Amino acid sequence: MIGRIFDVVYVGLMTNILLTAACLPLVVLLATTDPGRSWPLLALLAPLLGPALCGAFAVLSDFGAGSPVRTFIRVWRASAPRALAVVGACSAMVVVLAVDCRWALGHPAGALAIPLLVVAMVLAVATTLLALVVLSERPGVRVRDAARVSVYLAVRHWYLTLFSLAVLAVFQALLAERPALALGLAAAPLLYVVWAGSRFSLHPVLTKGHS
Repeated sequence: MIGRIFDVVYVGLMTNILLTAACLPLVVLLATTDPGRSWPLLALLAPLLGPALCGAFAVLSDFGAGSPVRTFIRVWRASAPRALAVVGACSAMVVVLAVDCRWALGHPAGALAIPLLVVAMVLAVATTLLALVVLSERPGVRVRDAARVSVYLAVRHWYLTLFSLAVLAVFQALLAERPALALGLAAAPLLYVVWAGSRFSLHPVLTKGHS
């Protein structure tokens, strides 16, 4: 029992350390600047989250079956090109939609346009999240295929999607207020909840890929 607890703590802490190291420029920027003013640079660095999250999801999925460090590095390297592209596209889309929202605030059409734009942003983030889970298990899958499956299942399992996004919102709020606590302790358990919900949504597709 004690050994099991030690293993859980070790995997959690290593996941946090590896995730922080893989996103270090982004972490430093968040810790030293006002996100409201530095958002263009944050958008440029956001793609670093792609392979880092793929590596973290792989470690959480592979718990107890191998070295967290080796698993993280292996999946990070294998998924990097596609994961960077997925998060880069999502970042660009969210920035464009956010600018459109800001523009719509001062126009009569805003009452209709803003809800649609917000839904589009949420769907973009949800699709990206599921696509990263796919890439963590299938690093060689085509981005188009991962995105197509992810957007469909994000909508189909909307309740799990909203729950995962709520957990990420909690993590983001904690990161803004207590970055050391968020990255040192909270990241792994919160990401595990996100991964588990996303993995359940993707189960039919990923299981089919195994058969």
